[in-house]
This record gives sequence, structure tokens and C-alpha cells, in this order.
Amino acid sequence: MTRLARPLAALAAALPLAACQPSQEEPAPPPVRPVLTTVAQPIDSVIFGPFAGTVEPRYQSQLGFQIGGRVVGRDVTVGDVVKKDQRLAALDPIVSRFDLSRAEAELADAKAQAENAVATEARTRRLTEGGNVTQAQLDAAVARRDTAQARLAQAGASLQKARDQIGYTELHADFDGVVTQRLAEIGQVVSPGQGIVSLARPETREAVVDIPETLVGAMPKDGVFTVVLQSAPEITARGRVREIAPFADTGTRTRRIRMTLENPPAAFRLGATITVSLVRATERRFLLPATALLTEDGRRSVWIVPEGGPERRVERRDVTLSKTPDGEDRIAVRDGLKPGERVVVAGAHSLRDGQTVRLPDEPR
Repeated sequence: MTRLARPLAALAAALPLAACQPSQEEPAPPPVRPVLTTVAQPIDSVIFGPFAGTVEPRYQSQLGFQIGGRVVGRDVTVGDVVKKDQRLAALDPIVSRFDLSRAEAELADAKAQAENAVATEARTRRLTEGGNVTQAQLDAAVARRDTAQARLAQAGASLQKARDQIGYTELHADFDGVVTQRLAEIGQVVSPGQGIVSLARPETREAVVDIPETLVGAMPKDGVFTVVLQSAPEITARGRVREIAPFADTGTRTRRIRMTLENPPAAFRLGATITVSLVRATERRFLLPATALLTEDGRRSVWIVPEGGPERRVERRDVTLSKTPDGEDRIAVRDGLKPGERVVVAGAHSLRDGQTVRLPDEPR
């Protein structure tokens, strides 16, 4: 055999052996990726709230004395139930009694002066008829009579005012109610009109809550809210919005909402702490984090992780979103999911269909 033929024969013998060896360039299986998931739960209602508040009266009056003076009596305190015309507080009456005595004396003096002026005018008129006095003297007598009678009327009004001020030294309730504030103490000198106590009508109660200004626009104005007593959650009432504060509080940026309570139980006492919320029915949907959505070529889908089995391989599932997503960081899935399915919420863009994944609580 020639020297050229020997290498060719060796090469031909080696070809079958090379064909029997496995290829070293086959692609490796994708790695097992850890993923974060959430369980899809359907939602068919939305809750506005809850917000904390208190029970307050719709009608409340701040009562004070019509005159100034020193407080010598305070008969009620916060929480007391009072009846109409019941005394609430009293002022020192000594100064008012002095004013009354002076007014009585001034009235007696004015009455005597008026009687004298009337008699003088009558005598002067008779003398004028006899030609003994001039017409000017008669006119002066008439003027003094009119002045004296006017002073008598003034003294009578001053006496009536002094008598009324004696009554003003005591503060009485104008209606049946509950004392909600105490604004003065015994020994304090108060001015006319200064608040002494606040009196509320307990028969008409309201739920008062402060809602963030950003949420007021989403609040249904005609909705029926559920009002729950925090001390006894089993006791509830219904409330309707009656008034919305036109401006937000400068410190908290909240707006005060007043709701009329419809036939509230007796446990809804003034000052009680409550929780207000509103439940509205909506279309059935699944709320998921926005990171769970995979969008490619107009196709919207999520990754589903099957339950059980030695290996968990993700499955891509097309979904239909609700027309009104619930916030920028969440999506609302209307169709494509079933209750209890596990959905990948992190790493959706790095997965492939059928790839094996591992949950955080599973062993490596």
C-alpha cells in the first residue's frame, strides 16, 4: 500500500466512531428561577374607607350671660343632662341689686317731679285765663310738665332694665339637652356674651369624620354609609352625607364630613368613637400588582404556577383587563383567571413558557 493510501484508510475508519459520539453543542435546559407569587382571589365589591370619627349633635348652642360679672355658681358639668329653664350658672348679684335700688329711687324722684310739673302747669293755665300771667309763662310750664313726664318714662324703663339684669345674673337652659363643654369656672370674671357652657340637643345626632382631601372627589355623595360603634362593633347604624366642608384643614389637609344618622341606637351617645365605611358592588375581578402583567405584541398575559408536583413549570395565560384599573400600581383582571390560582408577580419578563420555577418557601 502506498504512503498516500494509508492515511486515507485511517480517516475512513475514524469517521464511524466520531458519528457515534454525542454532540457537545446541545442547548442546556433553562435554570430553575425563584419567583414571587400571589394567589388570585376574586373581588366583587369595593370599600370606601374605613374612616374614624365621632358622634356629635347637629344642633348645639354656646350659652353665656347677657351681662358681665364674677361667676359665683356653676351647677352643671360636662355630660350632665339638663331640662329647660334649669339653672346652669350664676353671677354675683350685688352690683345688679345696687343698680336696681338706684333705679327705684330715680323712678320715685321722677314721679314726684312729674306730679309737681303737672300741678304747676294747671295753676299757670288758670292764671292765664284770668290774665294774671303771660302766655310765655304758660308755655314754660307746659314744657316743664312734658320734660318731667318724659323723665318719668325714662326712669320707668331704667327700673325695668335693672329688674331684668337681676334675672340675667342666672343662666338657664333654653331647651332640654346635654352639656358638652364647660368654658368658665367659679371666680372667673366674664364679659357679656362670653361662652359659659355648650348645650347640645341629643335627639338629632350626626357622624362626623375627617376624610383626606384627595379622596373626597371619589366619595359617593348619595351613598348609604355603614357606621360602626368602635366600643361595640356589633352595633351599627346607617348614615347619609349631609354636609361637606368647603375647605380643607390647613394642618391635616382633610375635609370634615357630616352624616345624618338614621334611627341610631341608644348606644350612639354623643362623643362616642365610630368607624364609617361604604361597600359598593362592582364587576367580578382579580386585583394583581402591575408587575405581574406581560405585554408583547398587543398580547396581555400572566404566568401561572401550577399547584403540586415535583416540578413547577410556568404556564403563560392570556387575560382580559377591566376597563378601569384600580390604581397605577395594580391591574384588574376581568377574565382569564380562576380563584386560587398562583400568579407570578416578580420576574415575569425573564421567564419562558414551561420553565421550572421555585417558590421562596420551597427547598433548593
